[in-house]
Amino acid sequence: MLTSLSGRFLVLTILFVMLAEVLIFVPSIARYRLDYLTERMERAQIASLALLANDGMIDPDVEAELLENAGVLNVVLRRDDLRQLMLSSDVGGPVARTVDLRDPSALALMRDALVRYVMADPEVIRVIGEPANGGGIQIEAAVDTKPLRAAMIDYGLNILWLSAVISVITALLLFLAVRRLLVRPIRALVDQMNRFAAAPEDASRIVEPRSKITELRTAETTLRDLETQLSQLLRQKDRLAQLGTAVAKISHDLRNILTTATLLGDRLGSVEDPTVKRVGPKLVASLTRAVNLTESTLAFGRAEEAPPALQMAPLEDVAADIVEAARLAIGDDGPITLTTDIPPGMRVRMDAEQMFRVLSNLVRNARQAIEATGRPGEIAMQAREDADGWTITVADTGPGLPPRARENLFQAFQGNARKGGTGLGLAIAAELVRGHGGSLDLERSDTDGTVFAIRIPKGGLND
Repeated sequence: MLTSLSGRFLVLTILFVMLAEVLIFVPSIARYRLDYLTERMERAQIASLALLANDGMIDPDVEAELLENAGVLNVVLRRDDLRQLMLSSDVGGPVARTVDLRDPSALALMRDALVRYVMADPEVIRVIGEPANGGGIQIEAAVDTKPLRAAMIDYGLNILWLSAVISVITALLLFLAVRRLLVRPIRALVDQMNRFAAAPEDASRIVEPRSKITELRTAETTLRDLETQLSQLLRQKDRLAQLGTAVAKISHDLRNILTTATLLGDRLGSVEDPTVKRVGPKLVASLTRAVNLTESTLAFGRAEEAPPALQMAPLEDVAADIVEAARLAIGDDGPITLTTDIPPGMRVRMDAEQMFRVLSNLVRNARQAIEATGRPGEIAMQAREDADGWTITVADTGPGLPPRARENLFQAFQGNARKGGTGLGLAIAAELVRGHGGSLDLERSDTDGTVFAIRIPKGGLND
């Protein structure tokens, strides 16, 4: 029970109410002690007036009865400048202390009340007050503290019992209110979430906001929106999965057919017919692009790329292989210049094979963008290292990416920037970089060229 929300509310309510009562207890005891002594002083004044009414002559038995009724041991009245002992009896010991009721401070009253409450030994105190209704200048009385302490203890116990009863009743009412207004709706919401989790594709299981409590209704509304989005995404992913399976099967068979067609197209090069010589290379190129499309589609359709085998490896070796392959594609007299600016000996935590795929994809895209312009250009690969990680950039002086390509740059089949492109290269490259714990970002793309940046964090690596 104590682990439940309503059970904890119950315990906390009892504790808080008891704490409040404890804070009230000390001022209450102080007020009770003040009222007790004030009442004794008023009774002592009435007893002294009875003596004055008989011209100071009174029977000893009557005097004892007056003192007993007043609850004091003696009475001293000061009417002018003269202090007069009005009533007296055997005090039974010396006066231990003096209590002045004429203008006490709140702190003094609470301090004296606590001292009297915890002090078990009885004593005689001298109480000073002002006579009521102008009956004199000052009145004093000797009071035995034993009855006073007994009355204070009884009063304190009554307060504690009353506090306990109030605490239990308040806690019980709050417990029931919390269960009805908060716990039940939360349990209903949890049950609804479990029901939806059992079949998230079923739109009929989406929660409908019904709570009249503002906060809970807001939570239900938010949950409804989340469940609606999740249900739609799951249905969409299911359809995409089915479509992907079909596309993979078609791509597999189509790749085999196209591969055969490419081999047959290569044999057309031996035919001497001028038309065949002119059309044959274009046919082979088209078939090659089709084969590459099907292979890329199959590669992207795999459940996931193999996890990278991360280790500290020199980036220079990877860059050198990429530059060599790119120069073979460009040719010795090609109009594109390739440069690298990598600090000697710089080692990066990476999978060298996957990083080669990422960088070669970026360099190939840059080369194709510059070749499409028919003008000379430059491709620059740079790298730097700082305390947070490594940054590798690939920049070109091409025409820049079109706006549509920038909007869906890393989306499969959507971010193609050139005619005939599949839009898979950058999507796969971004996925590989994420496997390294980093990110692939487009830093700039305008008429002056395009810059991609790969950022790989060190993540607390001890080199």
